[in-house]
Amino acid sequence: MVTNGSVQSVDRAARVLEILAREGAAGVGEVARELEVHGSTASRLIAALEDHDLVERDGVSGKVRLGMGVLRLAAATRSNLDLTAEAGPVCDALAEQLGETVNVAILREGAAVNVYQAQGTRTVALHNWVGNRTVLHATSSGKMLMAHLSAADRDAVLEAPRERFTAATVIDADALRRQFDEARERGWAAVVEEFEEGLNAVASPIRGPEGGVIAALSVAGPAYRLAPEDLPGVAEVLVREGETISQRLGYRADVTG
Repeated sequence: MVTNGSVQSVDRAARVLEILAREGAAGVGEVARELEVHGSTASRLIAALEDHDLVERDGVSGKVRLGMGVLRLAAATRSNLDLTAEAGPVCDALAEQLGETVNVAILREGAAVNVYQAQGTRTVALHNWVGNRTVLHATSSGKMLMAHLSAADRDAVLEAPRERFTAATVIDADALRRQFDEARERGWAAVVEEFEEGLNAVASPIRGPEGGVIAALSVAGPAYRLAPEDLPGVAEVLVREGETISQRLGYRADVTG
C-alpha cells in the first residue's frame, strides 16, 4: 500500500538527485537545509540511494555525488530515446505514404510496449497506443518480437495463459511457434482480426548495432482498407523501412551478418 509518507520519501529522494546533478557534490547538511528536513532524514535518504549505487560518498571530503547507478539508468533510457529519435521521421513519412497508423514497439516484461506512433491520414484513425502494453500472441508487433526470442525465452512466455480476443485469435502454443518461425524466415509478421475484429496489421523487425532485433515496426488499419491480400505488399515496404531505421541505429548487415 502506498502511503503519503512513502510518496514524500520518493519525492525527497528525487530532489536529492536533482541537487547533486546541479551542484556536483554536496554534504549531508547542505542537502538537509535545501530539503528543509532534519540531518538524520537527509542521511537516511542518501543511504537508501547509496544502496542502489545512485549516489556515492567522496572518500576525502565526505560529500555526496551521483553514483554509477545513474549512468546505468541513463543508458537504458538513452537506447529508447535513440530508437524513437531515429524511427520517428521514418514512421511519420511511412504513415503519410500508406495513410495508416504506424507504431514502433519494444519487448518489456512479457508485453509489446509502444514507444512511438504516427497517425495515418485516413479519416478513421486508431487509438494512441504510446506507452501502452499490448499482448504478444495476437498483435503483429508481438509476433515479430516473439519470433526473435531464443527458444527458451519463447517457451517461457508461452507458458502463460493466453486470452482469445476474437474468433481468429491464435492461442495454441504449437500454432504460435509455427507462426513465429514463419515470421522470422520471411522477415515479417501479420495478424488478421486477431486482436480486434475488423483490424489488420503487419510488422517488420528493427535491429540494433549488434544485429539483434530490439523493436518492431508495424502498420495497422481497418480490414476494409488493409485487406489480407494487401499485407505482403505493405510488408515489403515495412521491411525496407525497418532496415532504414536499423541502419540509422548503427546496424550494418555486411558487418554483423
